[in-house]
Amino acid sequence: MTQHNLPWIDSFRESLENHQLIVISNREPYIHQRKGDQIEVVRPASGLVTALEPILREFGGLWIAHASGSSDLETTNARGEIDVPPSQPRYTLRRVSLTQEEETGYYYGFANEGLWPLCHLVHHRPIFRVSDWAQYQSVNQRFALSVPLDSTEKGSLILIQDYHFALLPRHLRHRMTQSQSPSRIGIFWHIPWPNPEAFGICPWNQELLKGMLGSDVIGFHTQYHCNNFLETCNRYLEARIDWERFSVTMDHQETLVRAFPIGIDPAPVRTLDPNEVEALKRKYQIHAEVVAVGVDRLDYTKGLVERVEAVERLLEKYPHYRGRFSLVQMGSPTRTQIPAYRALAEQLRSAVERVNQRFSEKRDSSVYRPVIFLPEHHDWEEIQYFYQMGDLCLVTSLHDGMNLVAKEYIWCQSAERGALILSKFTGASRELTEALIVNPYSIEELADAIAMAIALPQAERTRRMTAMKEKVRSQNAFRWAFSQIHTLLTGIETPGSLPKAS
Repeated sequence: MTQHNLPWIDSFRESLENHQLIVISNREPYIHQRKGDQIEVVRPASGLVTALEPILREFGGLWIAHASGSSDLETTNARGEIDVPPSQPRYTLRRVSLTQEEETGYYYGFANEGLWPLCHLVHHRPIFRVSDWAQYQSVNQRFALSVPLDSTEKGSLILIQDYHFALLPRHLRHRMTQSQSPSRIGIFWHIPWPNPEAFGICPWNQELLKGMLGSDVIGFHTQYHCNNFLETCNRYLEARIDWERFSVTMDHQETLVRAFPIGIDPAPVRTLDPNEVEALKRKYQIHAEVVAVGVDRLDYTKGLVERVEAVERLLEKYPHYRGRFSLVQMGSPTRTQIPAYRALAEQLRSAVERVNQRFSEKRDSSVYRPVIFLPEHHDWEEIQYFYQMGDLCLVTSLHDGMNLVAKEYIWCQSAERGALILSKFTGASRELTEALIVNPYSIEELADAIAMAIALPQAERTRRMTAMKEKVRSQNAFRWAFSQIHTLLTGIETPGSLPKAS
């Protein structure tokens, strides 16, 4: 991994001395897929992987994840382990195999038809089935057993990731009750935490809260989500809430609740020259003077239909941009087994077709399209080139924990160009205040913001991008992880060089 000369790297290394780092997540950092007679290694497009994988590459450890690839298990040893990255192994990946029934109930069912819409305020009714809850409980127990017993008894630092494993901290806590030097457990909730009334919809809200409170530290992206969590515990549990320490004490276990805004790996990015940018445009038949980019999973929380409608309104209201402006929307298919996601994909395709039918133009040797929709997976190398091509980037989430697309776009851009349009319902909007902050539910406001971004004077564009680039550099993945580990080890906030999030 590239050395970044960041001042807290040495402190991070000292903090991890004599501690094994264990990460547990549903998403794995490397997937082995069979393609014909060959097995290829795929890096998934995931903000979680983007933030955490550089940490393990730098400091080593164990990553435990769901074996999601078609050839995952045939590439591991008898313990389900493989050393990664493939080209230069630095840490161990342990894969947990799930049956189709387990994956359907735990992942697609309870986690993504239940908890996901429950925590995102996007007007999709959460679905809670007893059978899904049973699978969620079972899989959380299986992941607890996948952590080596000797690791729980030797002071490991266990970082549990996201809403898939709300019950896991309590299971691990029970495994280590006899240990003289128990591991320290943290769980980071990557999605928003709703208010108590919304969370109360879940029939098993108390079980989820008690499971999470098996942690020493619970992390969220923003202080607002921390506040919601403490208010939820106060509403539904017999527990002591300490609003000065921001902690919850239950069954003699104190759990700290803290905001740790996530960042990206600030590794250098190869800059495209103008000829390479033009070649990329030709490859994807982009025939516009001004190009906006969107990089998202095809998820109903991302405001994708609203984004396309805003392009339509832009071309209605500002007709001089017809033939000059195009949105290139990269859309990675996800959770296609869930009806709401299939419905979104159809709705989005319909919106794209409508706008293109209205405003496309035939030219001598090309066709101008206002929306170029690319509904397939792209690797990171190509994504960063799209970021560089984009004169502006649209991040229009209807509700989001952080949204790392905004930070990736900024990091890939040079300081003298680029503009970011950012939803006020993202955690990133609390940091990247120099972006053009919008309400994505207002199509008119979003269209006006696109016009404003295009017309930004060069000096103002540079001022904004320079300020945001410095924030992305300093509030990066290492700082995010170090803040959590420091709090896990000491029970106090990270030192003054790493200020608290707001």
